[in-house]
Parts: sequence; C-alpha cells; structure tokens
Amino acid sequence: MSKHPLLQHQPLSLRPDPARVIVRSFKLAPEPRELQATDINRANHIVEHVLALAADAAERQLAEVLENFQGRHRNLLETFEARAHEMEDTFTAHTVFTSVQRQLIGAYFLHEYSFEAAALFNPSIVPDPDQSGVGEGGLRFVLSLRAVGEGHVSSLTFRSGTVSAAGDISIEPTPRLASIPYVSKRVADPLGEEVDVMFRPEEAISERVLFPVTAAQSNGIEDARFVAFEDGEGETTYYATYTAYSGKAIRSELIETRDFVSFHMRPLSGRAAQNKGMALFPRKIDGHYAMIGRQDNENLYLLYSDDLHVWEDGQAIMRPEFPWEFVQIGNCGSPIELHEGWLLFTHGVGPVRKYSIGAVLLDKHDPSKVIARSHEPLVRPEPSLREGYVPNVVYTCGAMRHRDMIVLPYAVSDTFCHFATIKIDALLHHLYG
Repeated sequence: MSKHPLLQHQPLSLRPDPARVIVRSFKLAPEPRELQATDINRANHIVEHVLALAADAAERQLAEVLENFQGRHRNLLETFEARAHEMEDTFTAHTVFTSVQRQLIGAYFLHEYSFEAAALFNPSIVPDPDQSGVGEGGLRFVLSLRAVGEGHVSSLTFRSGTVSAAGDISIEPTPRLASIPYVSKRVADPLGEEVDVMFRPEEAISERVLFPVTAAQSNGIEDARFVAFEDGEGETTYYATYTAYSGKAIRSELIETRDFVSFHMRPLSGRAAQNKGMALFPRKIDGHYAMIGRQDNENLYLLYSDDLHVWEDGQAIMRPEFPWEFVQIGNCGSPIELHEGWLLFTHGVGPVRKYSIGAVLLDKHDPSKVIARSHEPLVRPEPSLREGYVPNVVYTCGAMRHRDMIVLPYAVSDTFCHFATIKIDALLHHLYG
C-alpha cells in the first residue's frame, strides 16, 4: 500500500485460511430451486441404504465418521441429530430410527465448507463489550470480517484483539475450530424472514461464523458495518448494516447484538434500503436515527428516520470531486464522533476501477454540512502489492477511535487485511489543509 506519512502501518496482516471449515447442510436440490419429488426420492434412497445396514455395521460406519471428523468440529453427534430432525418431513417413507441410524443419516446430509478459502476482507472494528483484564490505557476490540469460500458465498466471521495505549495492535490466535449458530427463532415478514441465531457461550468469538440462513442471504452476508450505538441512557447495542445477496438481488439488512453471542437479523425497508453501503451513526441526532448511504451508486447521502428499520430518500451531501473518486464515492463505515465533528472514512473509485480510502469531516450538529475533505487518498493500492481476488482495491467497513488516534483496519485486493493507526490531530490538519 502507499505509505502515507499520516499512517502508522502495523506489522500485522490477516489472511484467509482454507483449513478453517464449518459443517453445513448438504442439499440434493441446488439453491435456490425448490425441493422436487425426485429429490425426496433420492433422500429416501439414502435413508433406505442406511436402514439396510446391520446394527453393528451402522455403528462401525458412524464410529468411522466420528474418528475422521471429530477433531474438526464441536458436538458432532448433536449436529448430526439436528440435521436428521430438519430432514424428517422429507423422509416420507420412514418414521422410526435408532439413535445410531438418526445420527448416521444426519451425517449423510451435511458437508464441510471452507468458508474463508478464497478471501478474508472488508473489516469493521468496535470496542469489545468485555474490557476485563485489559492493560492500562489499552482497549479490547471485536473485528468483523467478510469471508468468502467456494461459489463466492460470503459469511461474517470475527477476531478478538487489543490496541495498547501507544497504538500497538495485536490479534488473539485464531482457533482451528469454527461453527455456525443455531436458529432459535424465525418470523415471516412481508419483506423476508427475521431470524434470531445463537452461538454457544463456550465458543470463542473467533470460532463464530454468521453464515446465510435465509433465502435473501443465500449467496452472502456482505460487508457488515458494525457500530457501537449509544441509546442515551447508558445502554450500548451493536448494530451492523450489511448487504444480503440472494444470487440475483441485493438489499440492506440489519444485525443487532449486545454480546456477540446472540444476534437478531432482519431486512430494512424503504427506498434507501434497496442499495448497498448504509452506515448508521453511533447515536441519534436531534432525536432521529441517522445513516450515511449511497442511493444512486455515485454520491453520498444523509438519511434520517424515526424507525430504525425504515429508510426513505435522503439528502445528497457529497459528490465525486477529485480524479481518484470520479466513478463513485461511498462510506467506509459509520461516522466517528470527535469534538470537531463527525469523521467519516470514504472510498473513491477512479481509473481502471481503482479503489482508494479518504476521509471527510462533517458538522457535529448538522452532518449535511461538509467541513473538510481529503483531496488525495489516505490509502491507495500500491503497484507492488495489489494482486488478489479483486485487484487494485483497498477498502474498509469501519474504523475506531482509541484515545488520540484512529485504528483503521483495511482490506487489500478483496483478499486479506492490514492495520494502521492515525493521530487524530494530524488527520484533521490534513483534511483542513
């Protein structure tokens, strides 16, 4: 990356690891096709094969599966049972199974998926709700990342790390195990499903993977922009806007959590929600929720709403002005509140679809007013280090303030992530200059 003098780059990077796998449902019908009678017959044929095994043969086969996969996943037998339960309506010709048969049948309708085999990118960062045990002047954070595996399916994964008082960043070792949550509740909605999902508390945050669980998300949960939202009464809720991709259509949805163990996901509605790249302010402004969005795929808009889940038309506040952003501009995460105003990181797209990162300062009381703005990028692709899944791209989904600095994680070529810190005073001087 270009070495802008304002940025202190960290000797740290996060790269995709194909050895990290989750176990997910194996479906005979390719998505998004509905299950047909022939698929039900095939499923029942598999069940018939299992039921035809002698009891000791079935036990040996299940033991072989466990020996092969036990160290790669938590609670495999429980997972097999849960999958068999999901399939019960399909097994039209069979109703009674032994425990071993149920578990073995469940195994036949699961497969491993390397969720970050292709890419690990577009990070966002927020303070961890648990700050116990952190050194003086330090801060523990939660980093969210977009992971991409086979078939360009995107999911959301996490890392835990700390930043010291001096700005040194460390990431906790990533465990070998990874898991997806169980769905605790589904609610039908005219716009799509609302879902509650929950991880087991004993799972480290770096084990947790939010994988698509609705039709609207079936091809991806993309580019989550997390923000620690303060309600004015001392309560903090972590929200993240993200893009749900079905393989054919996109829309903006919202994640809500307080502990990064249980999550509520639901679609957003309104004209603005039909686009990508919405970012929520960390508190209400004049009693209203506020967002930065890009309704026309070119300019930045300020949106207000009295309903967190409904977003209509907004006011254009920034348009492409400099050559590095002539194609389009967008936000790089939620605005960060400073004494001087709202600091918003932006991305600009220039010649040969080259993505760079800049910043803008918005008025504290009226964010529609632009006080200062980057004339040149803070981070741009460097010719010697720009190859990857999508070349010529640097991007972030959110930075974080820590003391007198900004912690900026960013992705390179939609493949891996770097980290930098920026002194706030120097950044503001750069914007005003």
